[in-house]
Amino acid sequence: MNRPLTGCTLSGSFDHVATDFAPIVASLRYQASALGLNVISNNNDAMGVALSFEFTTTRTRSVSCDIAKWSDAARPTSITENIIQAACGIMSVHGRVSGEPRPLGLQYVSTLTGALALQGCFAAALGQLRGLSVTSSNISVASAALLSMAQYIAGATAAETPETILPESISHPAAPPFMSSDGFCFELETLDVEPWQRFWAQFGISSAVSGKGWNAFLLRYAKAISPLPDELASALTNHTYQHISEICARTGMSICPLRSVKERQQDEHFMHEWVQGPWAFEFRPSFNSRNTIKKAENKLPLSGVTVIESCRRIQGPLAGHLLALLGAEVIRIEPPGGDPLRGMPPMADGCSVRFDALNRLKTIREVDIKSSAGKAEIKELVRYADVFLHNWAPNKAAQLGLDYSDFVDLNPALIYAYAAGWSTNGSADPFLNSIPGTDFMTQAYSGVARKISQACGTRGGSLFTVLDVLGGVIAAQGATAALLKKDLDNVGGKVTSSLLSAATLLCIDDFPDFDVLNTHVNSESVINGVFATQHGKIAIECPDRNAVYRLVDALGMTSEPDVAGFQQHLESLLLSRTAEEWRLILERANVPVAHVVEDLTVLQNQIRLQQQLSSDSYTKVMSPWSFK
Repeated sequence: MNRPLTGCTLSGSFDHVATDFAPIVASLRYQASALGLNVISNNNDAMGVALSFEFTTTRTRSVSCDIAKWSDAARPTSITENIIQAACGIMSVHGRVSGEPRPLGLQYVSTLTGALALQGCFAAALGQLRGLSVTSSNISVASAALLSMAQYIAGATAAETPETILPESISHPAAPPFMSSDGFCFELETLDVEPWQRFWAQFGISSAVSGKGWNAFLLRYAKAISPLPDELASALTNHTYQHISEICARTGMSICPLRSVKERQQDEHFMHEWVQGPWAFEFRPSFNSRNTIKKAENKLPLSGVTVIESCRRIQGPLAGHLLALLGAEVIRIEPPGGDPLRGMPPMADGCSVRFDALNRLKTIREVDIKSSAGKAEIKELVRYADVFLHNWAPNKAAQLGLDYSDFVDLNPALIYAYAAGWSTNGSADPFLNSIPGTDFMTQAYSGVARKISQACGTRGGSLFTVLDVLGGVIAAQGATAALLKKDLDNVGGKVTSSLLSAATLLCIDDFPDFDVLNTHVNSESVINGVFATQHGKIAIECPDRNAVYRLVDALGMTSEPDVAGFQQHLESLLLSRTAEEWRLILERANVPVAHVVEDLTVLQNQIRLQQQLSSDSYTKVMSPWSFK
């Protein structure tokens, strides 16, 4: 396997970290190992306020990284995965479909944080090679969480017709996934209305009803709700999964059952992908002299780097956005007339705020990539670029004549980054190549949807775009690692990541040989829940007995969780004060706690989050990194 950063080192007190940071370290170590880094755990005492480590290459000075809990790094409060999800609105968005805030049941923000921390180190090392004196890259867990929320925060705070979608305001629970008469839970997918209409017509559904359902089905990616007419789900419960699958095949719809993580492990290529990690790399000498490394143009480490991006939806545009936040010039290729998603409400200054949240830093070029002139224009741009990034459907690049092999002679030093849906090695199951590699289909196939369902008591996964966001982060991280390899070793190459490979990161504690990482995460907290208060909801998580004792003392309780009636006593007691009052009391007692944010417009008023948010025509999420 081609691991790009073999010879580089990541060192820190990884064996002696505070409980707050243990899930981050687990994901960090797996990602670092997959990239070829030598991971060294030293014996320094770990601080509880931040997680610190250093990244070193053969040609640069050490880059230090501090991962703080909040944007205000001085805040010493305890956190857990669920506390961050509560405080940054993730619980609220995930809970929209069920009518109440719910945790994802995944180490989601922890995984994002590890990936972003590594990417910041790679970018800083690149900055050194390009003439900058940068020696540190710092982020916070909260900044990673807010990054995942950028589109939803934009929609809630738009200057024109902002969206107000609170979990308790959702009166229509009908939403994917669907159920068959023989008990299969499954996802349906299509990117076009015609297969949708043909499919439902086979079950006797009128075009008016299926049309109403189509609008709701499309908006699930944007709003995390999908209020389908009752007739749709009811119609499918009268038929077997096999029969529904046959109708899908005839009408052009795609179907995928919600599989378990164990089923995922039985896939032919699973073990290869697990050992490989989230990326597949291939490199070749660029035959350029080392003195052609571009100099940085400002203090951001990727300034002067040129990225050509041809992406749609969320995963690819987010990857390009992250590279732009690091200083790269990102030239976004859109079809003549522009990307249709530019006009998707809510709007601000004539543009969709959701679209702007992922694309505001990019230069736009409208190109018909199917025409000869358009392809020639792309190739001319690529001739002088550092990265070409796309998330097209399988085989489309080859059909267009814009695959990696078409650019090698033109620009041997190019990094060709493919943000795929399914395979990173070109050998995906034929079944996968036949269905769209979208977020919700990948959740179903990978086991992530079932994992979420089992953890939080819902029927399926999440309509929060879990994998599109993580997939975008992984794609940008892989591209940055490849850029570093390029400047260290004078090579060009290709890096492929996928939504499926991103899903693997969310299941590392379920997969074989996890113990070789020497990082053990206790996923079963003693107390972990969302509670009603006199005003608002509060999330409390006690990962161990010591935290429980601090909670009991702070509340003046006389019993412990093992005693009958403890839960009822706790719930009753919490109703005596507001969520904000309890947050202050429990934070002083060092109990992981957060006021559950249900209204996303209040995020910009939270002192510990303000550094990451900028109020304009909508509230923008700023870069998660700071460099010194």
